[in-house]
Amino acid sequence: MRHVFPCGTPALDFVGTLQARRAPAPIERLTTPGLLDSWFVESGLLSREPGSGQADLRAATALREAIYALVGARLAGRPLPAVAVAAVNRQAASVPVTMCLGATGTSRYGTAGQAPADLARATVEMVAGAEADLLRECGHPDCTHVYLDRSRGRRREWCALRTCGNRAKAAALRARRRG
Repeated sequence: MRHVFPCGTPALDFVGTLQARRAPAPIERLTTPGLLDSWFVESGLLSREPGSGQADLRAATALREAIYALVGARLAGRPLPAVAVAAVNRQAASVPVTMCLGATGTSRYGTAGQAPADLARATVEMVAGAEADLLRECGHPDCTHVYLDRSRGRRREWCALRTCGNRAKAAALRARRRG
């Protein structure tokens, strides 16, 4: 499967694996342990699939929701929820993925429990650091991706121009033609 990575950091892309969060039926992109494995590899967190099980999938999606709660609190200017802080801190304290340098570059090896530790560490740095001011939610009404706005003028509106930006521009064009 091909996953999407429009958000600027694996932690936010991981949050985006539950799409259209405000819709009556959000779209879950990690429905099986195999999809979690493929996400780990496609995101670059691991070089090969770790062989996740159902418990790994439950733990990973729980971490995803904790990350989303922290990011949502930062976006809204609210205090960080203690339960989410504890969940992310617990995962960040786990054993990290092992990186190895080889003749063809680097490789990243670990278990399905180690890859989320890297996501949790990145979340701690992002939410508590200077990048927290760069957090934005996609401007498309049906999208709930959160991204880091690293654009020059800090005026990026969409998670990805080729998807949400294109849809918004096409809708604006149709509205102008009707009007």
